[in-house]
Amino acid sequence: MTVHFIGAGPGAPDLITLRGRDLIAASPVCLYAGSLVPQALLDHCPPGARCIDTAALTLDQIIEECLRATQAGQDVARLHSGDLSIWSALGEQIRRLEQAGIAYTVTPGVPSFAAASALLARELTLPEVAQSLVLTRTTGRASSMPPEEKLETFAATRATLAIHLSIHVIEDVVARLIPFYGVDCPIALVYRASWPDEQVVRGTLGTILAEAAARPMERTALILVGRVLAPEDFRESALYDPDYRRRFRGGL
Repeated sequence: MTVHFIGAGPGAPDLITLRGRDLIAASPVCLYAGSLVPQALLDHCPPGARCIDTAALTLDQIIEECLRATQAGQDVARLHSGDLSIWSALGEQIRRLEQAGIAYTVTPGVPSFAAASALLARELTLPEVAQSLVLTRTTGRASSMPPEEKLETFAATRATLAIHLSIHVIEDVVARLIPFYGVDCPIALVYRASWPDEQVVRGTLGTILAEAAARPMERTALILVGRVLAPEDFRESALYDPDYRRRFRGGL
């Protein structure tokens, strides 16, 4: 039997892949992070499915549930918020399953930064403005940052930054970024993009602290920083330029 790790998307229940939905529907057991995964996704579970909220469970308890299900001949749908590629604790669960000889699959989901970009209606890379997106975070109680991965190191590139799990230290983040981006650089704070209670606070590095104080957000809010958020002028992409020769338009 198989444990199916599924990226449940950023919040809206219809922002899950068809593959993810079908795997949920075929699994008699569903483990989900109740604090971040919408209850509506459980509607896809088959009748009589055993649904377990893992928010209060330890890693050992989660693996025990997987073992119990697979030993009973049942597949497991393991739902995580957003996408599994970042900050999902996927690695440690896979390691345990491999040690136990349990098969697994991984199905990607819509990440939170993509949902935030859609809510802002902003492309996070623009020609000659920014061509890189850095996904990072600051040191937290549960996980420290490697010493080489400093916010200042990423900021020196002036790439677009998507800073996760750091809204509680927004004052420190702003102070560390201003020397690299300037006080007029756009910034957006995005809380629960795609959920019914989604919120956005926009400003610049020079104004955002006052804006944030007026509209406090919880730890899961995402911080986006970069000139792409309020572009005044940028070169259009060569992709659709009539003078740009490529193989789909008679080029090599």
